[in-house]
Parts: sequence; C-alpha cells; structure tokens
Amino acid sequence: MNAPYDGDRGQGAGGDGSSGGPPMPPGPGQVPLPPDPYVQDAYDRDPYRAQDLSAQDPVAEALYDRAAHPPPPPGTYQPPQPLYQQPPAAQYAPDPRIWAQTPPPEPDGPSRHLPYGDDAATTHFVGVDDLVTQASEHHKEPDAFAHLFRDQEGPAGSPAPSVPEPAPAPAPAPPKSGGRASGLLKSSAVMAAGTLVSRLTGFVRSLVITAALGAALLGDSFTIAYTLPTMIYILTVGGGLNSVFVPQLVRSMKDDEDGGEAYANRLLTLVMVALGVIVGIAVFAAPWLIHMMSPTIAGDAAANSVAVTFARYCLPTIFFMGVHVVMGQILNARGRFGAMMWTPVLNNIVMIFTFGMFIWVYGTSAESQMGVQTIPPEGVRLLGIGTLLGLVVQALAMVPYLREAGFRFRPRFDWKGHGLGKTVKLAKWTVLFVLANQAGVIVVTQLATSAGKLSGKDGTGFLAYSNAQLIWGMPQAIITVSVMAALLPRISRAAHDNDPGAVRDDISQGLRNSAVAIVPVAFMFLALGLPMCTLLYASAGTEAARSMGFILMAFGLGLIPYSVQYVVLRGFYAYEDTRTPFYNTVIVAAVNAAASALCYVVLPAQWAVVGMAASYGLAYAVGVGIAWRRLRNRLGGDLDGAHVVRTYARLCLAAIPAAVLGGGVGFAVLLGLGEGAFGSLVALICGGAVLLGVFFVAAKRMRIEEINGMVGMVRGRLGR
Repeated sequence: MNAPYDGDRGQGAGGDGSSGGPPMPPGPGQVPLPPDPYVQDAYDRDPYRAQDLSAQDPVAEALYDRAAHPPPPPGTYQPPQPLYQQPPAAQYAPDPRIWAQTPPPEPDGPSRHLPYGDDAATTHFVGVDDLVTQASEHHKEPDAFAHLFRDQEGPAGSPAPSVPEPAPAPAPAPPKSGGRASGLLKSSAVMAAGTLVSRLTGFVRSLVITAALGAALLGDSFTIAYTLPTMIYILTVGGGLNSVFVPQLVRSMKDDEDGGEAYANRLLTLVMVALGVIVGIAVFAAPWLIHMMSPTIAGDAAANSVAVTFARYCLPTIFFMGVHVVMGQILNARGRFGAMMWTPVLNNIVMIFTFGMFIWVYGTSAESQMGVQTIPPEGVRLLGIGTLLGLVVQALAMVPYLREAGFRFRPRFDWKGHGLGKTVKLAKWTVLFVLANQAGVIVVTQLATSAGKLSGKDGTGFLAYSNAQLIWGMPQAIITVSVMAALLPRISRAAHDNDPGAVRDDISQGLRNSAVAIVPVAFMFLALGLPMCTLLYASAGTEAARSMGFILMAFGLGLIPYSVQYVVLRGFYAYEDTRTPFYNTVIVAAVNAAASALCYVVLPAQWAVVGMAASYGLAYAVGVGIAWRRLRNRLGGDLDGAHVVRTYARLCLAAIPAAVLGGGVGFAVLLGLGEGAFGSLVALICGGAVLLGVFFVAAKRMRIEEINGMVGMVRGRLGR
C-alpha cells in the first residue's frame, strides 16, 4: 500500500537510482556507469509515441468534441516552459516612502457620505488595520480525515487521542435579492401598501362625510371648502414641490459635501415662510375664493355663510400640507418611501372620528334632513376643528421618520446663492402648469354645482363628482404613483448622467408594470360602477348612489390615458423641463373645460355631470398623444413605443370580453336582488370574480409577459 518514494528506488546495493526511467547522461566530472541490461531497451518500442496525446483517455475521448475543437497537428506543441524562475531584478531598490505610508484612519462611525442604496445603520467598515491584524493570526486547517478514526474510541466512553472535530461551518447567508428591479418592487410594495390603506380610509372618510352632510347643497358647500386649500396649495408651491424639488434634492445629496442637509433645511424654511404668508392672505380672502369656486353657492346667502365658515377652518391646512410634502420629499430623496404614504392614514382617522361624533350627536343626513339653513354653528365648528386637526397630526407624524433618517431641521434663511433660485425658476413653469390644470377644475366645479342645483336631485352635483373621482383615482394612486415615486430618483440620476437609454427603459418599465393593474380596473369601473357606488354610498339614498355610479362608469376608461400621462410627464421633470408639461396641461385643461361646457349645454341637468366625467378622460387622451411625441423626440426618437403599445393593446383585448361578461352578471344580479346594499354586494362579488377570471385566462392565453411576471412574483412570495 505504501509505495516507496521514487528517490529511494534502486538506492540499495547494486542500484543506480534510475529505475524509474531511461538512463540519464552523466554530469560533468562524473564517471559514466555501464548500461543496465534490464532497462536499456525498455523505451525503444513505445506504441503510443506516434499517437495523439489528447486521445489517450477513453472517457475524455467520449466527451471531447473534436469537430468543434480539433487538436493541434503533431509537432506544433509548445516546448514546456520551466515552472520556477527567478524574478527579474528591479532596476531600483524599493522606495519606503511608497510602501511604508501610513494608512488613512478608519472612520469612527457610519459615514454620511455613502453611495445610493447603502444604509448607514448597517454599513461596516473593514480597512487596512483589520487586515494587517488578522493576517498574523494562524488558523489551523480542519482535518478532513478525522471521521476515519472515530471507531478507535475507547469502550468506556473515553475517546482515544484524536484530532478534534472542526466546528461546524456557519450556515451561508441567504442570497440577497439584488438588482434594480427587486429594489424597485420592494419600494413600490411599501408605498402601494401605505397608499392602499390611505385610500381605503379615505373611502371611509368620504362615506362618513356623505352620510353626515348628504349629497345636496350642504355636502357641496363643505366639499368646496375642503377642496379649496388643496387647490391653493397646488397653485402656489405644491406643483414645484411634487415634481421639481425631488431631482434637486437628489442632486444636492450627490454633489454637496454635507449630503444635501443644508439644502433641505433652506428649502423647508423657505416653504414654511411662504406658506405662512399664503395662509394669512387666503383666510382673509375666503369669501372671494368661495365666489370664485362656485357662484351658485355664493349666490345663496345660507350656503355662502356655511361655506365661508368651513373655508376659514380648512385654509390653515395649507401650511401643514406643504410641510408634510417637503418632509416626505426629503425622505424620498434618501430612499425612505413609506412615511409619506402611511401618514395620511392618521388624517383620515381623525376626520372619520370627527364626522362620526357629528353623526352620533345629530344623526345622519337622511335622519335629520339637515341643510345649509338648519346646521347649527356648533356642528360647523366641530367639523372645522376636526378637519384642521387631521392635517396637523399628519404633518407632525413625519418628524420621527426624519430623525430616524438622520435629518435634523435647523431653520436657515441664507437662501441666496445656494441653488434655490434655479429651483424657483424651474418651479415657475410648474406653477403655471398647475394653474392651467386648476383653471379647468374651477370650470368643472362651477358647472357641476350649477347642474346639481338645476336638476333638483341628489347625487348630480359636485359632491357626487368628487366621490366618483375619488374611487376612480384610487388605482392610479396605488399603482402608478407608487411605481413612479420609486423610479423618479433613478430617472433623475440617469438624466443627470445624460443616459437617455436608461430614462427610456425606466419609463417603459413604469408604463408596462402599471398597465397590468390599470387596464383591467378601468374596464371594471365601466362594467361594475353602478353596484360599486350603490354599495358604498347607500346611506345617501338610492337615487344619489345610482347617480354616482353612472358618473363612475363615465370616468372608467379615462383612467388609462390619465395614468400614462402621469408617467410620461415624469420624464420631462427628470430633465428639469417644466415648460413642456405646462403647455401640455394647457391643452388638457382647455379640452376638458370645452367638453364639460358642451355637456352642460347639450345634456339634461341630471346627466351633465356624467358627461363632464367622460370629458375628463377624453382630455387626457388628447394630452397623452402630444406628450408622448415630445418626449420621444427628447430621447432621440425612441421611447420603446412598439413594446408599450403592444402591451396596452393586448391587455385591452383581454379586458373587453371580461368586462362584457362581468358587467352582464352584475346587472343580472341587481335585477334579481335589487339595488340595496346586499344586492350590490353580491353583484359586485359575482361580477368582479367573472371579470377578473376571464381577463386572467385571456391574458395567459395571449402570453402577456407582464402578467406572467406578476404571477411568478406572487407565486414566489406565497411559496416562501
């Protein structure tokens, strides 16, 4: 078993030490030995000398593809090179000033200057000191054959001296889900969950408001007063904060030495001062603002008094709304997306509690028959204070998240010469953008309140329009906004690095990923809008709920161009181009206002608001065509249009038969069980199940890759 070492062979008496091969020639100064008669002819007849060396192994010959990798012809093999050579002598001696430099000191704690994606709380630093210290430690290698000696242990349990078993190796860490797509899906999932909860509680809030105030003139008065602060905020600073300041915050974090903290403090201070001034002016001008929003309500003395009182309670929310948005954008720029989506839930909870107390004290609108002339001042005060308190809680809830992210607010008034001027210039076009958009909203508000009063029926005014739009906008806010909120910093970095290909790919990804949910939900609104609203707003009465259902059906398909427009405009904002979105929005607002005015004139009063809802989607369809062509030219003529259009077309082809069958089932159930809460619930469940089932089967048959990817991701999550 133990073969002798080759160097010991033949070293005995009479051995020459060369039995392992042919005789070697004698070295200089040595006496040649006589030839050995046993080995002198051993290598003369070598049968393998003339054969190919690569063909000796039969296993390798079977696996070797000689046709694809032919061996070199005989005689072309390179002569073997010596394995060990002395390194060439250096021309100069080593310079100790180079190899003996003192390494830089290790950081005391997590550095704030980390690349994007690194978490300062979990980043560990390993430098020269650790490597040098651990290099001198001798780690004994484990004995791989220790298990062979286990049978030699003593009978009494005392093992014989043996090599101790090595400690078990630690379990390998689970692989991280790397890549841009996984990080995007994770961020989008967090934001989508927060937005979903926020929208659901927003639904409950709208239900409670409608139950407390009804869908007549009193409900319209509160809705206009509640909408007015949001409109003023967007007209003044909201548009710039939502779209322009995110790229600027990302650039300041990337370029500034302090990671953009000073820029964020200056921005927050400037916004707080500006919003304080705006709130003071708006509270003073509340009567004029109500008249601008709805001459119909301003012409009624009782309705105008209630609306102005509500507005003066609600207008201070502009300040807290803006502070909340700035704090959320600071967190978004630092990769923290969840807080901005979850804190609005607190506002909804406070408002639900407030209107619940109102119903507990005064009863529902159907029970009390309360109107603008009979609502008590204590009730107006209760609702106004509760509405203001909700936004205060929402803004203050952002402070712990900022402290966790390492941001400390310190007021800074050195605004000049630190890049804010450039940001304000960029925000100028965004303000004009939202001004044009809100101009169309004002026209629709005036026409809707007038149509509701002329029709004399509940559910045909501005409150019904707002409630239907709230349901209609939920998928876009959950899916599209969440995906683009995670993509926008990445698109901004790609635009800053002048990489139009990355911008195009991210926009295409955002469009196609959001379309998987947006397209079937849009057809669901068209097919099942009536049972949705009769279920949600049954407390407002059957007539008002049916009217809201027809409005929601008219909104339906407009969700597709509305979502596409939102994604496409993010490409312009990434390039700091705010002028193009302004011109595009002017066109959208003009088409919306013109089509709504035409519906108001042509259609009966009870159907005018339904036509206005359809006009909203038509206006965005026109805007998408213009914005798409301009962004494609901006990116060099390529926006991945064929891929995107093919995805949307195939999703629509799968959704059409699903909507027909699902809507038919829902309509049949409503005819059989009635339009009450129970009948609407059954119709919505049965019709929705048929619609989603048919859509999924059709999409799978068409092999739509986005559907397959979503199903694979869901199965992977459930499999864990």
